[in-house]
Amino acid sequence: MEKRQLGRTGLRVSRIGLGTMTWGSATDEQEAAEQLKTFVDAGGTLIDTADVYADGGAEYLLSRLTDGLIPRSELVIATKAGSVADDDRRFDASRGRLLAALDASLRRLGTDHVDLWQVHAYDPDTPTEETMHALDLAVASGRARYVGVSNYSGWQLAKAATWQRAQASRVPLASTQMEYSLLQRGIEREVLPAALDAGIGLLACSPLGRGVLTGKYRHGVPPESRGASPYLSGFVQPYLGERSRHIVDALATAADGLASSPLTVALAWLRDRPGVASALVGARTAAQLQSALSVEALTLPEEIRSALDDVSAPVHRYPDQGWTEL
Repeated sequence: MEKRQLGRTGLRVSRIGLGTMTWGSATDEQEAAEQLKTFVDAGGTLIDTADVYADGGAEYLLSRLTDGLIPRSELVIATKAGSVADDDRRFDASRGRLLAALDASLRRLGTDHVDLWQVHAYDPDTPTEETMHALDLAVASGRARYVGVSNYSGWQLAKAATWQRAQASRVPLASTQMEYSLLQRGIEREVLPAALDAGIGLLACSPLGRGVLTGKYRHGVPPESRGASPYLSGFVQPYLGERSRHIVDALATAADGLASSPLTVALAWLRDRPGVASALVGARTAAQLQSALSVEALTLPEEIRSALDDVSAPVHRYPDQGWTEL
C-alpha cells in the first residue's frame, strides 16, 4: 500500500487507515485480530483509535494484539483525547486533563509513546494556547512523536496552527481529522483550505458516508445495518435523504461502468482528493475490510472523477462566490 507524508512532517502513513471505533464493543478480540492482520498484510500501517472508544476498551484490545499478533514497530498508532463524560461539557482540552488522558492511553496501549496524539475536538472553555502547550509537553516528554487535532473548524484550525508556528520551540500540527466523503464535503469551504495553507495533513474519517456510500441503503434499510440499530440509526439518518440517493445512484452507475463496487469507487474518489493523507476505514468484518482495501488497485478515470465532483458538489455561496455591492 502506498505511504504518504502526514502534512509537512517526516511521518509516513498508509493512505488507507484502520479505524477502531467499534473495537471492544461491537467488535470482539477475534474479529479485531482478523481485521488487523488483513490490514497489515495489505501494507497498512495507520491505526486510529481514541481513549473514549469502548471506554478505553479499543486501546486495550489493540495492546493485546500488538503484544502477540503484530509487532508494535510495524504500526503507526494514533489516538485522541479530550472527550469527557460530563453533563456540563462534552470536551475538556485543558492541559491537566489532556496529559492525564495521554498517560492513561499509554497504559492501556502498553507502550511508552504514540506516533500521533490528537485533540478530539475544540474546547471553547480552554484557551487555545493552553491546549497547544499540552501537545508541546507530550512531544518534549517523548510520549507522543507527532500531534494533531480533530473536528476543528477552519478558524479554530488556523488559529491553532498559527500559534504553534509562531515560535520555533512549539511543535507544528501534523494533522487534522475530519469527516469527509462524497456525502459530506463541508470541510472544503474552510477547513481544507486552512489545512493546505498550513501544511497539515487530513485524516478523513467516515469516508463511506457512514456506510451509505456502499449502496446498501438504496432499496431500504437492511435489518442488520447501522441504520436499523436503535443506537446508531440517528448517525446514519442524515445521509438517507433525496440528495444522498441521487449521489449514491450516480456512484453505482460509475461502479458498474468500471466493473467495480460503489464502496471502492467512493474510497478511490476520497483517497485522491487534495490534502488527504489517509482515509480511515472502519469495518464490521475482515471481509468488509478486504473489500475496502481492494481500492489500491483502482485509480478513477478523470471523466468519472469529474462527474462525481459535479453530482456531489456542495453549495458554497457568500463569501466563496464573491460579493456584489447592492
